[in-house]
Amino acid sequence: MKFIADLHIHSKYSRATSKDMTLEELDRWADDKGIKVIATGDFTHPKWLLEIKEKLEPAEAGLFKLKERYKLKTIKDTFAETRFFLATEVSGIYTKNNKGHRVHNLIFCPDIETVEKINTQLSWIGNLSSDGRPILGLDSEELAKIVFNTNHRAAIVPAHCWTPWYSVFGSMSGFNSLEECFGKYTDQIFAVETGLSSDPQMNWRLSKLDKISLISNSDSHSLQRIGREANIFDTELSYEAIIEAIKSRDPKKFLATVEFFPEEGKYHFDGHRLCNISFSPEETKKHNGICPVCGRKLTIGVMNRVEELADRPSDYKDERRVPYYRLIPLDEVIAEAYKVGTAAKKVKDEYKKLIREFKNEFNVLLEVPIENLMNVTDSQVAEGIKRMREGKVKIKPGFDGEYGKIQLFEEEKNLEPQKGLF
Repeated sequence: MKFIADLHIHSKYSRATSKDMTLEELDRWADDKGIKVIATGDFTHPKWLLEIKEKLEPAEAGLFKLKERYKLKTIKDTFAETRFFLATEVSGIYTKNNKGHRVHNLIFCPDIETVEKINTQLSWIGNLSSDGRPILGLDSEELAKIVFNTNHRAAIVPAHCWTPWYSVFGSMSGFNSLEECFGKYTDQIFAVETGLSSDPQMNWRLSKLDKISLISNSDSHSLQRIGREANIFDTELSYEAIIEAIKSRDPKKFLATVEFFPEEGKYHFDGHRLCNISFSPEETKKHNGICPVCGRKLTIGVMNRVEELADRPSDYKDERRVPYYRLIPLDEVIAEAYKVGTAAKKVKDEYKKLIREFKNEFNVLLEVPIENLMNVTDSQVAEGIKRMREGKVKIKPGFDGEYGKIQLFEEEKNLEPQKGLF
């Protein structure tokens, strides 16, 4: 069965997260997006776990579905058949070998019993009620010990692995290798999450990641942004099948990942947001890593950090790897076509019309023939989708927490055309 999975989102109990991030809303929004399997997120939070146990029921092995009495209708006026996958993110802030580190890790679990056992142990270390993504003074190696000793079927995946401040390879707080971070448990780390500011090809440049799978997820804090990055599988629906597909990197089971254009991510380039300074790695080197406005050190972004650790050239490609597709969220395409903001009623109305006609957002963005789109939507919207598929975009890279600016209707920067997903 071919399906799309987003394995990293947050609930209403996480800081800076929409109060609409409820199980009921996630269930129907996932369906309209085209996501079959979505993470629960935040299972470490006591109140959220109570909701998970109350509102979800077992479906296929290791997956859950929303109970009928909680279901809401989708844009298409149907009820979703979304599956939920037990997952959470933990923030570890700690010192190792006399250096401070801040690393975010995802935990995947096959059942509620495992979740509860892990939560019990983590509750001895920090306050799980303070945030959906708890902050713990816990070494990643110790976290791995807790998780893997609780259940060998559980998994740990370093989250957004290049983000400067909170990741395994982060320029400000990370490590230079997985071995430095996870120690004797490194051989049980089978995947990393690339994050919004990097794409798989950037990660292919590190030979040390050749045996590591690359997954992509939205890390969404709002309903509108679920699925902005995701994974495409062709397996049976089950926890074990998804984990095995990721581990194996079998191209018949793990078909592709769906990506942001990495330049649009908040930390692609180096810079200082308050000083309005955005530098490529080459420009940063010319300035010795110092902001010319305030004289302090620049926040070193993902592209620069990849350059630092890579042992292959920037154009390196590995045909054996899982392929990927770059996209722009549909509401952003519509908004640019109409020259309005994404919150405009005109954008929302057009979005709903397209979902009703073509089933879900991923289908609209990547599968529906352009001529079919032209018969239903504004020609400018269809043209925007065509340009996105062909990689004809202009991007001002993001830096130091500022999202990049992407344009479809200005002078284009030609990238490789993208083939259809399925």
